[in-house]
Amino acid sequence: MLLERFLRYVKIDTQSDEESSTSPSTKKQYDLLNLLNEELDNLGVKSSLDEYGRLYAKVEGNKAYTNIGLCAHVDTALECSGKDVKPQVVKDYDLKDIPLGNSGLSLSPNEFAKLKELKGKTLITTDGTTLLGADDKAGVAIIMEVLENYLKIETKNRRGLSILFTPDEEIGRGPEHFDPVKYGCEFAYTIDGSEPEAIEIENFNAKSASIKIKGKSIHPGDAKGVMINASLVLAEFMNLLPKEMIPSKTSGREGFNHVVSISGDVENASAHYILRNHDSKILSKQVEDFENIKSKLEKEYPGSLISLQIADQYRNMAEVIAKHPECKNHIEKVFNRLGFKYVYKPIRGGTDGATFSFKGVPCPNLGTGSYNHHGRYEFAVLEEMEKMVQIGLEIFKL
Repeated sequence: MLLERFLRYVKIDTQSDEESSTSPSTKKQYDLLNLLNEELDNLGVKSSLDEYGRLYAKVEGNKAYTNIGLCAHVDTALECSGKDVKPQVVKDYDLKDIPLGNSGLSLSPNEFAKLKELKGKTLITTDGTTLLGADDKAGVAIIMEVLENYLKIETKNRRGLSILFTPDEEIGRGPEHFDPVKYGCEFAYTIDGSEPEAIEIENFNAKSASIKIKGKSIHPGDAKGVMINASLVLAEFMNLLPKEMIPSKTSGREGFNHVVSISGDVENASAHYILRNHDSKILSKQVEDFENIKSKLEKEYPGSLISLQIADQYRNMAEVIAKHPECKNHIEKVFNRLGFKYVYKPIRGGTDGATFSFKGVPCPNLGTGSYNHHGRYEFAVLEEMEKMVQIGLEIFKL
């Protein structure tokens, strides 16, 4: 069953590590990848787990049609621990606050409006000490459930199915060793969103910015005109960035600069940012802001060393999908056949599919039925996950 499958997956710690240079970035991601490989084998599906932690599988359908792919990532976010996840299953939700274990935290419909729509549903929540990992183990579970049901359809009545599970999506490295030939599909869909009715064909353009500052330490009693406090210089750097351009003050297609981590003392201080915008020109202006602040502070603090590294992460897939509308047209037909309403929404983030699109496999993003990702308030809705299994299965029916 879908619920048991999902609970099995979320209990496996698969957090990635942005400081690692290996691929996958953490060996523990293999704990889930190896399990999935074993489950594919038990279903009689040929699969291949490559040396970079990418798990491919392919099932033959009616040979008159090209394959369509499904993909999801196995790793979980850095912002909150994914170790010792203890999911809570709340049946027949009554619209009241949900205590998250003994953490003192609770999920409240007064704070999270989505909960007001879920009376009578089955929710899976955290116990308040970790994230849940529904991003993207809900997607992984949905794909495996789709596959199990897909195998019951006669070959002549289905399109070929290609599956890909990736590590390291949360650190922007999921597509790093992507092989479109091995994947072997005309187009694909990542199952890595939230609402089941949302079809996402555009995402942020994304860069990262790493700031490192080396100050000058000396006894504070003798510091006048000599000390350069690296932490204070970093604070000044951050304060010079546009104050309204942060996630909590933006929505829709508005971009942001988001500080992910900060550390520092007198001699050394650092911060890691992610920069996001649907408009690539505005993203370039965001990069300029960082570069101009660096130049300004270097002049003000000539004895310090300020390092700024800007790195590309992913691009807006909208430009690829506009040239290859078949993936968009196909999923619209699926929703229409099922009688489901759909809406196009811009992703305020990115998926592996964004980069897959630029590597030859156009790849819109679909929902998982999970919400509040990357933190202790994360939850999934079983009925919405089941709906995504319906949608996923319908993609391959002739």
